[in-house]
Amino acid sequence: MSRRTPRLFAAALAAGALLLGGCAEKTSTDTPAAGGSAAAAFPVTVGKVTLEKRPEKIVSLSPTATEMLFAIGAGKQVTAVDDQSNYPPEAPKTDLSGYQPNAEAIAGRNPDLVVLANDTNKIVDQLTTLKIPVLLSPAATTLDDTYQELIDLGKLTGHQTEADALTTKMKDDIASLTKDLPKRTTKLTYYHELGPELYSVTSKTFLGSIYALAGLENIADPADADGKQGGYPQLSQEVIVKANPDFVFLADTKCCKQNPDTVKARSGWAGITAVKNNQVVALDDDIASRWGPRVVDLVRAIVAATAKVPA
Repeated sequence: MSRRTPRLFAAALAAGALLLGGCAEKTSTDTPAAGGSAAAAFPVTVGKVTLEKRPEKIVSLSPTATEMLFAIGAGKQVTAVDDQSNYPPEAPKTDLSGYQPNAEAIAGRNPDLVVLANDTNKIVDQLTTLKIPVLLSPAATTLDDTYQELIDLGKLTGHQTEADALTTKMKDDIASLTKDLPKRTTKLTYYHELGPELYSVTSKTFLGSIYALAGLENIADPADADGKQGGYPQLSQEVIVKANPDFVFLADTKCCKQNPDTVKARSGWAGITAVKNNQVVALDDDIASRWGPRVVDLVRAIVAATAKVPA
């Protein structure tokens, strides 16, 4: 989802109260072969949600859920998405907000299923009172969470076969990308930037687990060793310069116009290994802020960057 501020981003990411360009394969827009949809049986139940028939008016108030719905072939059933759901381009974007959801505005869309990432303002209870089925699909903390959310959406939308196929493909793609990583005696280090205010992520976050797949060591971990900042500490320029990371990954290229040149121009940063060795990597903000199918693209971007460094 698009970030307004690092704190808002961290809240959206950790929302249980999560972050994820290049020549990547379009895993999130490929429509798997149909087959499971026609055979899907209703009623179906996922958690506390039971649907008597296949939903045909789905409202998604989560950019990640929007990507997931289209990726499993349920895009034609989605009639409205929130103002941050900008992918895929054909998603029916509206002025509905996922940050400050309004029950009346949502109900006005006559949905037969609403998908949310956060229960802001107890919106789930409000919609349930209006007899509107709601699936709360919070930010993932592990890849297994991502796969489970895809499977849950597949069941509820009548696309279980497609969801199963997509999760299998994602697992296979990630395994293929990471299986031949160079064996290093010393791990490469990295700093992941949420915004120019120097908020970052630790290894205990969803994003941190993605970087761990590439065998990288996170310089932000000491800044939130006790976990009191929820895995999203704000670092200082001095701390980053002293840590001297091998890589800097920028997840603020769209929102805040950051790039290798702006990083190099920061006080003291020109001497950082990542800058000296041209290892400042510009990520797509959206891919780096969602936990859906395009997480494969994020893994690909990280592996491609780090693989260039000799073991």
